[in-house]
Amino acid sequence: MSDRAAEPDVGVVYDLDGDCTVDDLTLDGHYHATVDGVVEYGVFVELADGVSGLVHESELDAADYETGDDMIVRLLEVRENGDLAFAAAEAGDRTTEQVRHEPTVTAVADLNAGDEATVEGEAVQIKQTSGPTVIRVRDETGIVACAAFEEAGVRAYPDIQLDDVVRVSGTVGDHDGSRQIEVESATALADGDASEVRNRIEDAVAERAEPADIDPLVDWPAFEPVREDLREVARLLRRTVLEGRPIRVRHHADGDGMCAALPVQLALENFVREVNADDGSVRHLLKRLPSKAPFYEMEDVTRDLNFALEGRSRHGQKLPFLLMLDNGSTEEDVPAYRNLAHYDVPIAVVDHHHPDPEAVGPLLDAHVNPYLHGEDYRITTGMMCVELARMVDPTVTDELRHVPAVAGLADRSDADAMDDYLALAAETGYERSDVEAVGEALDYAAHWLRYSEGHELVTDVLNVDCDDGERHEELVEFLSTRAGRDVSRQLEAVEPHVDHERLASGAHLYRVDLDEYAHRFTYPAPGKTTGSLHDRRVREHGEPVVTVGYGPDFAVLRSDGVRLDIPRMVEELTEELPEAGVSGGGHLVVGSIKFVPGRREATLDALVEKMGAAAIDEDLGATAGD
Repeated sequence: MSDRAAEPDVGVVYDLDGDCTVDDLTLDGHYHATVDGVVEYGVFVELADGVSGLVHESELDAADYETGDDMIVRLLEVRENGDLAFAAAEAGDRTTEQVRHEPTVTAVADLNAGDEATVEGEAVQIKQTSGPTVIRVRDETGIVACAAFEEAGVRAYPDIQLDDVVRVSGTVGDHDGSRQIEVESATALADGDASEVRNRIEDAVAERAEPADIDPLVDWPAFEPVREDLREVARLLRRTVLEGRPIRVRHHADGDGMCAALPVQLALENFVREVNADDGSVRHLLKRLPSKAPFYEMEDVTRDLNFALEGRSRHGQKLPFLLMLDNGSTEEDVPAYRNLAHYDVPIAVVDHHHPDPEAVGPLLDAHVNPYLHGEDYRITTGMMCVELARMVDPTVTDELRHVPAVAGLADRSDADAMDDYLALAAETGYERSDVEAVGEALDYAAHWLRYSEGHELVTDVLNVDCDDGERHEELVEFLSTRAGRDVSRQLEAVEPHVDHERLASGAHLYRVDLDEYAHRFTYPAPGKTTGSLHDRRVREHGEPVVTVGYGPDFAVLRSDGVRLDIPRMVEELTEELPEAGVSGGGHLVVGSIKFVPGRREATLDALVEKMGAAAIDEDLGATAGD
């Protein structure tokens, strides 16, 4: 019963809102009612949805009542069986007071199967199935699915729209091992009540979105400015999960890209499960996809956007948050980002390729890149994303201690912190040779997976979220051995056709036509082939070396001891040879370019001239002319 005064105001007639219950009634209170049925022994009256009772003939006045008539009644009794007894009452000179139902609201995190419960929150997804309408509601503690049934395939509560603040009541059930509310009533709250709920949720979300305050895995002063930027991305990701928005992760399909994406994926999966009452939410809210190109291709963004729009149309989802890893910092990414801007898709980038902040910056919600702080590619994306993952969910730390070392060796980082990362990996049982093997196996798996996520395979290879250590070891040995075999076979094919010359600076230049002399459509790809050939030449000479592997419309560049600035060289070639259609980029000493096939010779000649003018590292310069 209501906690209003035991003796209600006799000068007031109460009008119950439709969602009121018996608990909102007061003995001897006067109420507006509607006749719901006429029988020999009295009339049945309804005060609100689900609140009805009998006015016995002995308590009726002289009036004749018909179904649908309005009348005023006084509550006489609430019987032990829950039946309500009323008496007819005169309207008199009284005012009407609206009674709003104030239910006991249960936090999503506190829902238990079998309970009758009411939740208040924002509708973050409305999905019409072939059966019920499923409305996902988020409050300050989590997100729960609410199943409302009108009839098969028919939209229940059509007045409720995405982002409305709603009050949902029903029975908490167990649906495929997850909590779900079987809806009995659902209402969109009015402005004042909605604002109160929104403010309560926002205050809680702002606090809960804060990243974990953790110490870095290794002490590395150069990394500290980057860590602060990573904290902002961690905050955005946690907030995105709390808001019920999907996340789409795009990453470069190589060893460092995998080392970046898998830790973040693992941390986000854990947080999604923590926030959502249903375990199946992970597969709907989080998607990871590799990108073969070193930039966000129009083909990829068109697929992603189409997938997102279908998700909004068919499943009532919000458009996703895009997280770009080991990719996305260059002017070549701009067309894709502009495409997403038409739909206000938020974008964050964590990358270590040489950036073009003026081009991409205005299109991004967050951009983490060591170049923005005067550092360079030696801080790999995998190193950054391990720390990002730990900020999102620090419980993943023990599974990730070896990953920065794998990322560093996979991307040939010579950072000062590599010794510390290798020591950290050794503490978990990975010697340097083991770390190298994992990197080779990852690269090999990524090549054959092409555009597929390959979740189970790559998690087993990297030993992240892997439940079988023996399988991990066997898989790494198998894949890395095959990778080594295929690289050796490729080098045997191209070695006789490698051209050697000295650049104007005295550095060694090695060139090979990969289209003519390398095995095609197999591992390793042109970039890996050029890199392997380059590493062999560096071991042989210990002098400044540049290696170029080229085809009809591309060239892959690797440099040791020569200070190439590949992004700047691409800019200059674009201006000097406008008809060649030059594009590309990468790190300062590792990159690739594309051009029109008919202008290949002119482009390569101009490229060689620029490489010859590049400075030699001081510690190697003394031997460059020997």
